Amino acid sequence: MKAIFDDRQWRHDPQHFMANGVVRPSPEQPERIRVLHKGAADAGCAFAEPGDTGTGPIAAVHTPEYVTFLRNIHTRWQRIEGAGAEVIPNIHPANRSDSYPKSAVGQAGYHQADTACPIGAGTWEAAYWSAQTAVTAADLVAGGDRAAYALSRPPGHHAFADLAGGFCFFNNAAIAAERFRARGWRPAILDVDVHHGNGTQGIFYNRDDVLTVSLHADPARFYPFFWGHAQERGAGRGTGCNLNLPLERGTGDDDYLKVLDRALERIADFGADAVVVALGLDAYEGDPFKGLAITTPGFGRIGAALAGMGLPTLFVQEGGYLCDELGENLTAVLGGFEGA
Repeated sequence: MKAIFDDRQWRHDPQHFMANGVVRPSPEQPERIRVLHKGAADAGCAFAEPGDTGTGPIAAVHTPEYVTFLRNIHTRWQRIEGAGAEVIPNIHPANRSDSYPKSAVGQAGYHQADTACPIGAGTWEAAYWSAQTAVTAADLVAGGDRAAYALSRPPGHHAFADLAGGFCFFNNAAIAAERFRARGWRPAILDVDVHHGNGTQGIFYNRDDVLTVSLHADPARFYPFFWGHAQERGAGRGTGCNLNLPLERGTGDDDYLKVLDRALERIADFGADAVVVALGLDAYEGDPFKGLAITTPGFGRIGAALAGMGLPTLFVQEGGYLCDELGENLTAVLGGFEGA
């Protein structure tokens, strides 16, 4: 399997993460790159660099206003007297339809959902190349490869069309799916991250040309809280094209695989001809977020189940945070897929 990565993705180095009123180091550390790169290489992946397709594929799912914000906000922020090194919001609109302010502080609140997505000096460049990584990997699959792996970091599935959140800036899986759709394909996005892919759902919620399916820890008491519930089925033309499968905290391999079968059945019934797997590895039993309890062999079983669909498959990296087994879990997924 071919893999794509760009060294400029190291340049996003978030220093701020607030949880339960306490400022802590961000779990989304650049060191994840080294661990995931080795995990993919151990699965037999050969890495290449992405091409530069410009902002077109990004703007196909994100508003140009939001792209402008991400490109310029850190420079603007530094002009504020006494501003911190990172762009972190401290006020938010009550509704997306509220007025759009001119100030950097107001726009940060409009375009950043929470304090988990601080924007530093290298964030724009890293997020841009993370998206290009997904685009190039999608093009490999569209060009005939059975599968490809995009080491996209920072991740993307919490990013809406005009809103960053949860470590995410550009929605790499959505960008890749739209890339397939623009070629006339009928893609499905399958999100296996421990957290619901709320940004992905939001981007496609009113559409019937991309199916979105997410398995995740029940958001009733788990991030992202406001999205990911079973009754969210899509709206308008998209009704029935969004499937959320929330799981009890601590769900392990066997029960997870049973629910995954339901997800794969929906993908088949949609008539998908390509699958974008939003590959979160934070469902692992030893992940710092401790939402689910998938084992390393369980990830291998997930990979084999995905291969059983017999569809062109793009793996786009989402979560999965630093623990001793992170790289092994990636090896297990990709190896399980390749060996099936």
